[in-house]
Amino acid sequence: MATLPPFALPNDEPGRLLALRSFEVLAALAEPVFEEFVALAARLFQVPISLLSVVEEAEVHYPASVGLPGRDHQQPRAEALCSTAISRGQAVVYHDVLLEHHPPIEAEALRAAEKNHVRFYAGALLLLPNQRPLGTLCLVNHEPRPFTPDEQRILELLAGLVSHTLAVRHLCRARPNNGEAQWTHLSAELQEEIGALNALVRYLNARNGSEVPVSTAFLTQVEGRMHDLQGVLDVHRF
Repeated sequence: MATLPPFALPNDEPGRLLALRSFEVLAALAEPVFEEFVALAARLFQVPISLLSVVEEAEVHYPASVGLPGRDHQQPRAEALCSTAISRGQAVVYHDVLLEHHPPIEAEALRAAEKNHVRFYAGALLLLPNQRPLGTLCLVNHEPRPFTPDEQRILELLAGLVSHTLAVRHLCRARPNNGEAQWTHLSAELQEEIGALNALVRYLNARNGSEVPVSTAFLTQVEGRMHDLQGVLDVHRF
C-alpha cells in the first residue's frame, strides 16, 4: 500500500488523529443530517458527486456522500485528493485535475483521479473545535469546471456549518441529562432548515436556469439562509 511521505503530513499528525477519534467522527458523519449537507452541496454547485471525507492514518473514509458509486466508500490516503487539503491546512481547488497541479498532487492520487475519471475537485476543510482538520467537504465532477472565489467562499462557509454541527452533536451527547434527546431534537430542526435551503436552491434554479459557475447573486440569496442555519447552531455555544 502506498504511503504518504513525511512532508505530506500536517504538523502534529498524532494529535490530529487522537482528536479525530475522540469525536467518533465516522459514526457521527454517517447520521442523516450530514447526508442532507452533502445533498445540498451537490445541488447548489451542480456537481454529480459531493462527499464528506474523514482522513485517517492510512485510509480516507466517505461516511456521507451523494453520487459515489459502489459500496466501498473509502480509499488509501495516498490516493485521495482530500489528503492534499489536510497536509496544506487549507481548501484546495483543481479546475482540471489532469492539467492543473498547483498545489502539487501526489502521483498515486493523480493516477487514482484518472482511473476514477475525476477532472474537477474542490475541497474545504472540516475542523474539530481545536481547529485540527479532520477531513473535507468536497465536490467532484467528471468534467473540468470553473470555480469562482465566491463559490469557494460559500463552500467553506458550508464546511464550517458541518464542522459546527459535528461539535454541537458531541457537546449534546456529552451532557449527562437528556443530552441524547437534545441532539435528536436539534438534528431534526437542522434537517428542516437544510431542507428549506434545498428548496430555495431548487426554486432559484427553476427561476433563473442552471448556471455554472453559480452566480454571485444566486449565492448571496443562499448565504442569507445559511445564516439562519448558523443561528440554530449558535444557541448551543461552547
